[in-house]
Amino acid sequence: MIPRDELVALAAEYVLGTLEAREAAEVAAALPTDDTLAAAVADWEARLAPLADLAPDVAPPVDLWARIDTALSARSEGAASARPALRVIDGVAPMLPLPRPAPPSRLTRNWAVGATAVAAGLAAFLLVRPPADQRLMTVLLTSQEQPAWLVESTRGGAISLASVNPGPVAADRVLQLWALPQGATAPTSLGFVPAEGRVTVTAPASIRPEPGMLIEISLEPPGGSPLGRPSGPVLFIGRLAAARGT
Repeated sequence: MIPRDELVALAAEYVLGTLEAREAAEVAAALPTDDTLAAAVADWEARLAPLADLAPDVAPPVDLWARIDTALSARSEGAASARPALRVIDGVAPMLPLPRPAPPSRLTRNWAVGATAVAAGLAAFLLVRPPADQRLMTVLLTSQEQPAWLVESTRGGAISLASVNPGPVAADRVLQLWALPQGATAPTSLGFVPAEGRVTVTAPASIRPEPGMLIEISLEPPGGSPLGRPSGPVLFIGRLAAARGT
């Protein structure tokens, strides 16, 4: 049986579409009979539904289906021509090697290492360094685990934020953005963000976005925190994770 925190992380990855195709198919097959998994998937769908509003409608190219059909036909023809013919000797065909079984997935084995609860909402932590052109993303959650900000970063240091569920901010307070790399003892201020909308900030040279880096937004007095760290409450928090499929 999968531990609760792993099941929640698995459901989040399923909703986000970051699972491998085999794992996604196994989750889909298990949903009708696994009430706990189905409830976790439904919960993440409700949490992340507002993110759909951030994706603009894009019309596919008019020749897309024709290109797909041509590519599939060429692949089928190539596979057929490359398939070796079987030589039958004395009426007996040689035995082909059996395919190697796929390794067990999270639905068929008990993990020794528990997954994180996907505080970022995008994926479990990826502890490998992504390629230079791979995006890092997170969803900053409120204390009630509701999505509030979508954060995206690249290795170039630019960090883009888009509000999902904007909330009011008192006139005598500001929202201050912080980054805390893994292993660091204190966060670094990345400046201020508006109460809603979109903003892009550039991290200082000493801060390079990486998987596992904590992103926070705190409520501070005008001019920002006087302490060099959050002095007010941390309203939104999440950790960067490598976005798969990019």
